[in-house]
Amino acid sequence: MENLQNNFSPLGTLSPSVTLSLAARAKELKKQGLDVYSMSVGEPDFDTPQAIKNAAIKALNEGKVRYIASSGLPELKDEIVKKMAENGVKTTANNVIVTTGAKLALFETITALCGAGDEVIVLAPYWLSYPEMIKASGAKTVVVNTKAENNFAPTKEDLEKAITPNTKLIIVNSPSNPTGAVYSKETLQMIADLAVKHNIMVLSDEIYEKLIYDENIKHISIASLNDKIADLTITINGFSKAYAMTGWRLGYLVAPLWLAKRISALQSHATSNATTFVQYAAVDALQGKADAEVENMVKTFARRRELLCKLLKDIPQIDFIEPQGAFYVMCNIAKTGKTAKDFAQELLEQKLLTVIPCESFGAPEYVRLSYACSEEQIIEAIKRLKQFCQDL
Repeated sequence: MENLQNNFSPLGTLSPSVTLSLAARAKELKKQGLDVYSMSVGEPDFDTPQAIKNAAIKALNEGKVRYIASSGLPELKDEIVKKMAENGVKTTANNVIVTTGAKLALFETITALCGAGDEVIVLAPYWLSYPEMIKASGAKTVVVNTKAENNFAPTKEDLEKAITPNTKLIIVNSPSNPTGAVYSKETLQMIADLAVKHNIMVLSDEIYEKLIYDENIKHISIASLNDKIADLTITINGFSKAYAMTGWRLGYLVAPLWLAKRISALQSHATSNATTFVQYAAVDALQGKADAEVENMVKTFARRRELLCKLLKDIPQIDFIEPQGAFYVMCNIAKTGKTAKDFAQELLEQKLLTVIPCESFGAPEYVRLSYACSEEQIIEAIKRLKQFCQDL
């Protein structure tokens, strides 16, 4: 039995999310009738725009519930091509794969591209699922650490030092989960130049693209910089964050044709097509029929960010950089002398507030706060956080 347990494939050795135990404990405390507050959620607290829901209902009523092409609904793929053109990326419907969530698009890309002996560069702090997906492919994760004072952007020296003959892929996430950083054109150009120089693929996770709050900061797709980097880039996006469609599970990827064919074949055996009537609803989303509600959501997030950062400045035990996008703030708790895990556990037990410890994000001195909650919740949550820090 011991030999059997020690001989799993990489897919059998993935680590569960470290936040599960905290979530379970918070649930227990709520069952006891305690008033638990959460700043851990990773999804918008808005309803899906009505126009999108109406389009899904219409598709259901019209019987659009059958199998379609595994790579996606042609009408939706055409809209994605138009959307990519707005980002300055030229592509065709043949390069587009519609997936059951952006997470699956990431997983399929890494699995189709990487294997044993390959290395994948991730920039820390990183989204905690990247290393697990890389492990599942049999490849090795190579971490390049970044600094808050540099807006969590990698330096050319650090990135080039991490590149070896085995480097197959660099993962870029802008706007970033968990930092909220948005990479400048100069940073993206530096990454693109190194990728082209060393013939390395780039996976660009752009799921938070629409959630940017400063007028002078714009989202840039790395594939838009020039034709050479476009030929090496897989762009990942989806509908969960921008359109509050987390439970709908719909994402997409745009890849060079040779890789898109591989991913399409993989998906045909793994899941077949993403849910048909959801794809019809996504057509209406990309056609702008929910833009007013999306704009209102972004403005609300911007106000919450301002409020949260204002309140955090009054807690001397915590350092942070104001995020430019997404809906998270990374808080450095090193001054407290506690590990992120202990900080989060004690905060929950003593003040009934959940935050995310960031060891599994490659940032052991940080916790992540989400402002995907009401202003009233933010005010009470930070009151509890401040009291906890003062008690220390």
